[in-house]
Amino acid sequence: MNIPFRPRLVDALKGYSTKDLAPDLIAGVTVGIVALPLAMAFAIASGVKPEAGIFTAVIAGFIISAFGGTKVSIGGPTGAFIVILYGIGAKYGYDNLIICTILAGGLLLTMGFARMGTMIKFIPYPVTMGFTSGIAVLIFSTQIKDFLGLRIEKVPSEFVEKMKVLFENLGTVQWPTLALAAGCLAIILFWPKRWQRRVPGSIAALVLGTAAVALFHLPVETIGSKFGGIPQGLPSPHFPSVSWDNIQHLFQPAVTIALLAAIESLLCAVVADGMVDDRHDANQELIAQGLANIVCPLFGGIAATGAIARTATNVKSGARTPIAGIVHALTLLIIILVAAPLAKYVPLAALSAVLINVALHMGEWHNFTRLRKWPGCDSAVFLSAFALTVVVDLTVAVEIGMVLAAILFIKRSSETTQIMAVDETTETEGSQHSLIGKEVPKGVMIYRMMGAFFFGAVDKLESILKREKQEPEVLILRMRKVVAMDATGLNALEDLYEKLHRKGKHLVLSAPHTNPLMVMEKAGFIERLGRENVCPHIDAALARSRQILGLPPARSTDPHFEEKQKLEAVRVELTNALERVNDVLKSPPGTRRGD
Repeated sequence: MNIPFRPRLVDALKGYSTKDLAPDLIAGVTVGIVALPLAMAFAIASGVKPEAGIFTAVIAGFIISAFGGTKVSIGGPTGAFIVILYGIGAKYGYDNLIICTILAGGLLLTMGFARMGTMIKFIPYPVTMGFTSGIAVLIFSTQIKDFLGLRIEKVPSEFVEKMKVLFENLGTVQWPTLALAAGCLAIILFWPKRWQRRVPGSIAALVLGTAAVALFHLPVETIGSKFGGIPQGLPSPHFPSVSWDNIQHLFQPAVTIALLAAIESLLCAVVADGMVDDRHDANQELIAQGLANIVCPLFGGIAATGAIARTATNVKSGARTPIAGIVHALTLLIIILVAAPLAKYVPLAALSAVLINVALHMGEWHNFTRLRKWPGCDSAVFLSAFALTVVVDLTVAVEIGMVLAAILFIKRSSETTQIMAVDETTETEGSQHSLIGKEVPKGVMIYRMMGAFFFGAVDKLESILKREKQEPEVLILRMRKVVAMDATGLNALEDLYEKLHRKGKHLVLSAPHTNPLMVMEKAGFIERLGRENVCPHIDAALARSRQILGLPPARSTDPHFEEKQKLEAVRVELTNALERVNDVLKSPPGTRRGD
């Protein structure tokens, strides 16, 4: 088995020079500084201590850059996980949150080694954008308490209950906290773009907010007053106790973390590809994400994935290789080794302003104005995913969103499948496939099938045949444009054959495409039907129907008619044979006959 394991760092180091190092160093230091307030804010909002976010940014940032499948992606804690991690921690406790994250890492590793990276792109756009906007609303709701300085002992994790408790306690607003938070948010939103590259707005808000607290002795809550500060250095690894009972309960939330991490990281990789004109390795990226989510929790970290905003900052700062991501991790490590004691002065109001800015930019708000321009079904999927994420749970939102999207896909696929009776007056196909000028014997009925003959379209065939007042002696199904068939479609054909056979009627297939032909061949249906009743083209099908009815061969005005029939039959047989050989050659080693 060819296991995908080739980090992009290996390719980047080939021919790497000091000329490449300079922009990577500048970008890495820049994004490391940007990541500092975000890492602390994400951790606090997730219900853990602020250092957990920094530890995650250091460890996951290093692993994802060193072992990932992209050039410039930055890994670490992200806002998408806030609600999930907070809910798991509140329900199961911190130790079980660690186990859950490790399980998610194992699932990501499995997905990477199983080459499932490309499957993530099949998640429909309305589902992804729906739950992304829902997460943005939830992040905003988690910051109302710290932004307003509300005096609440414990805020519920459920959205409806949370909003009820927040509304009931609006009378406890602390005006110094609100003023500080509003000032920090204004700095972030209106920070001049020309300064953004050198000094990001979030860092300016954090520094100025902290300075305001120190100079004016504002009575606001800080990291020091709530958490006691941040330790200098990384902690020793901690292995939580594991029991089978816990794992059973934690598996579903672990799947949610793994799925969200995969979606976020690969979306981030796509964004990075577009910015640096590259192409990522999706499976390798999942492997790196899996490693990061297994290792991080052991050192006090939380779930991690690719961070789109920090990746964009990395690219705009001049990053060229994964070295920039490694420098970003080392920058954060140096900060906690040198400046950790200063973190205790950082006000929570400033961090809440940072997260509210994240929520405002994370939400796909423009999609709400586009809903009336979308197909109604897609709008329904988007709104369902959004509402379920906010009110119920992200897991439920993704599951129901995917089910709805799948149902809509089946519906649309079935709508493209056409089954209709044809004769000389309704013929639309040209050249040698046309019925025009050909004699259709009495007692013969011809149906043309087009599209995919899947379970969503089977009822069309049954409905059309039921409308016929009299069954034909010979039914010809023209299958030249049936590109695929599944087990339900095969079963419908088998039922049709049995029904006709019991009444002494006959079924003839005309020009079945390779995929349907191989499905029928493998199931043994061709043997039951009779190979003589599978014809390479409509002329042969009409000739077979005359033979069944005991009629003489049809006359043709074309003097080369018989030669053309023979040539067409040879061509179809050769095409089918070549496609079968190609399918065999594509099959995995060990499954071919003779291996």
